[in-house]
Amino acid sequence: MEEDIEICHCMEVNKSVIIKAIKEKGLKTVEDVQDETTAGTGCGGCIPDIENILKKINQQ
Repeated sequence: MEEDIEICHCMEVNKSVIIKAIKEKGLKTVEDVQDETTAGTGCGGCIPDIENILKKINQQ
């Protein structure tokens, strides 16, 4: 099992929260994830990580 890590330090959003939102809501864009979880709405430094998570999940 993969360790749950904090992706967005500004908003304290963990990877598991982002993955759950993408899968349950069918999110397709970074903006969708930002609206649903607030991840990536602070400094924006985690946006590449969010893009990678989106790409990985939406390719499955």
